[in-house]
Amino acid sequence: MNGFIEWLEGLNDKDSKVRAVLRRSLAFDPGKFTGAYPYVEPFLKDEENIWKRETFYLVAGLWASHWRVGRSGVPLTLGKACAAHQIASGSTSTERRFITLLDADADQLPHRLRQMVALLKEQTIDFGDLLNRLFYWNDDQKRTQNIWARDFYRNLNDDTTIKPNTDKEISK
Repeated sequence: MNGFIEWLEGLNDKDSKVRAVLRRSLAFDPGKFTGAYPYVEPFLKDEENIWKRETFYLVAGLWASHWRVGRSGVPLTLGKACAAHQIASGSTSTERRFITLLDADADQLPHRLRQMVALLKEQTIDFGDLLNRLFYWNDDQKRTQNIWARDFYRNLNDDTTIKPNTDKEISK
């Protein structure tokens, strides 16, 4: 698990209002909701890169919106989680939404990610990996987008690699 996600988990263990505040921050541009400052800024300390700072705020809000008590399963990268969702739901719109996410520019990204994370509510997402990949979203080579696309398409038709995290699966 990523140090930042561990930091958020630790704060959440002490005070569950952390999640509510960070969820609320998603209604604002990343890093613009002052209520989130006490939960993110102490971790950032000397980080001056604006993109990285905004990414920390975005992922904190996404983590809070996705957090569930007793969530189980191996955390999946976003590409694998999307493939698992499509396998579990049988919905072909997942792929369309996934492609739209991969094509998002920096301004569209927070909105597209909020939509995708909400869609993946039954999947266990690796938010540490998400954070690290988003740092490189604007890379000219589109490495993050390519990694997620490989994860999605390699796992989409190979249900032996990933197992969807659904209540039905857990109860069996």
